[in-house]
Amino acid sequence: MVQDIAPWKVLTRRKNLQADGTEGETKLNRVLGLWDLTALGVGSTLGAGVYVLAGQIAKEQAGPSVMISFAIAALASLLAGICYAEFGARVPKAGSAYIYSYVCIGEFVAFVIGWNLILEYVIGTAAVCRGISLYLDSLINDTLKTTFEEIAPMDVNILGDYFDFFAFLLVMVFGIALAFGVETSTMLNNFVTCLNIFILGFVIVAGAVKADFSNWTIDVSQVTTNVTDIGEGGYFPYGFQGTLQGAATCFFGFVGFDCIATTGEEVRNPRKNIPTSILLSLLIIFLCYFGISTVLTLMLPYYQQDANAPLPYAFEHIGWPVAMWIVTIGGLIGLLASLFGALFPLPRVIYSMAQDGLLFRSWGKISPKYRVPVKGSIVAAVFTAFIAGFFDLAQLVSLLSIGTLLAYSVVAISITILRYMEYSESFSVPRQKPSTETTSLTMRAHRFTWGGVFKQLFNVNRLEEPNLISTRIVGVLATFFCLLSLGVGLIITLALPSIKELQAWALTLLILFAVLICVVLVLICLQPREPRSGLFRVPFVPLVPAISIFINIYLMLQLDSWTWIRFGIWMIVGLTIYFLYGLPNSYRELRRQRSGWQRLKYSGSF
Repeated sequence: MVQDIAPWKVLTRRKNLQADGTEGETKLNRVLGLWDLTALGVGSTLGAGVYVLAGQIAKEQAGPSVMISFAIAALASLLAGICYAEFGARVPKAGSAYIYSYVCIGEFVAFVIGWNLILEYVIGTAAVCRGISLYLDSLINDTLKTTFEEIAPMDVNILGDYFDFFAFLLVMVFGIALAFGVETSTMLNNFVTCLNIFILGFVIVAGAVKADFSNWTIDVSQVTTNVTDIGEGGYFPYGFQGTLQGAATCFFGFVGFDCIATTGEEVRNPRKNIPTSILLSLLIIFLCYFGISTVLTLMLPYYQQDANAPLPYAFEHIGWPVAMWIVTIGGLIGLLASLFGALFPLPRVIYSMAQDGLLFRSWGKISPKYRVPVKGSIVAAVFTAFIAGFFDLAQLVSLLSIGTLLAYSVVAISITILRYMEYSESFSVPRQKPSTETTSLTMRAHRFTWGGVFKQLFNVNRLEEPNLISTRIVGVLATFFCLLSLGVGLIITLALPSIKELQAWALTLLILFAVLICVVLVLICLQPREPRSGLFRVPFVPLVPAISIFINIYLMLQLDSWTWIRFGIWMIVGLTIYFLYGLPNSYRELRRQRSGWQRLKYSGSF
């Protein structure tokens, strides 16, 4: 007779992969190569933001040092990128951060991350479509807006002023195209992304021709302008603090490369191509941002930048109208590439969660003809299309940030846990009978005593390979690190004036938390690590993931309260689905596995 299973064991069960890091041959069509992935990552990130972000930050926060802001943001993004790169090599599965957290942390955390990835991609796609509609409308004298306000006006505060039929149809067309033709859609994305990069290259070269290095050494005493706050002039007109604030804003300009990690089951040679494409796309994105910000501040003084359309304004200012129109067309092309990059990963996350029974299983069924999750793709497209048509997304865009930062943090935590994880917990050894998930029901027993835990905390016995106790210790220490990072972030956010004034209480708290963080990291370093492998690995673990986690937590604390309220509402909807549908499925699956395990045990096969 099978005994009842404790709920917490269902919530914390982990996905168990085969020794090669896979779960067998994929049902999806492996058609994507290195350059397809790189174009996907670059296209999803270099949208209209590259045409706007540099001028906005230069004028309001960093001045000419905006190029340093982008360099700092690129470094912070690289920390997250290399964590994704290792997981992409070791766990080449559809689902990105969802599948990574399922392997390393547990089912409940994996569902939370997967649900937030859905939020990120839905709002990202809808925002891009709405942006394309507004961008195109500005070129045709608001014809779309006027027409839609007459046909379908809406007088509800939380909705837009009208139903945007253009944005709705745009999502449907792209969604259906992706559902029935991934290879053709990828070729189109490659072309659009290459065209976008070509236009950006033209902007950099053309801007360099009109470069004036005196714009980096402006004396504010000799400036006559209507702008009230232009800082102190020079290369750092708002101080280095302004440069750091600009870096925090620039960080979101690198969001989007993680869509590469959702393609693990559709990539040829994923162990090599996924990490390479992530790092290559981040390099291309940085060079584009760095080049644009450099020539923009050399063409025009930082205080004269147009925050909404800096590049067209700069070329108009120097008397190059042809270049102005090329840049305008480039913005539209960049938006189209972003649309593909935002919509492409959404059905892959839904497919992965549906395959695990956490969402409706019918959404994860693969079409035998097209070898893609057609039903999941169409459901994702329809839902996103209605969001794009109904909502004015100006206040919802910040939800993109919280979903992305949370996913980045969990991936960094998972890397730390994976590095110190007992091998049999994350990957089943070929000699063992394969199982789908790992829980304390199927793992060998370990005696937990306070003395044993204390000895292992300092690794007194100098173990060279992880065991269950050391793995659990690292998990607890990683949790403590996150809480301490949250504390440091709150101190810096709320007590920064007191820290600047060198008040004793603020400095004491800051130093105390910093010392505790160092102790936690040292204790993690003392634990035995997994054997080295030939796959791509994050260097300097746990330091690199720790820095990434802290940066992500700090940036999440900068989001406003309404963003957290909307995030809470979205999570309530998701948790309702999980506890009413996903959790019962998991409970039945664990009972089935335990029943099978007991039968094997009593028959002598174990």
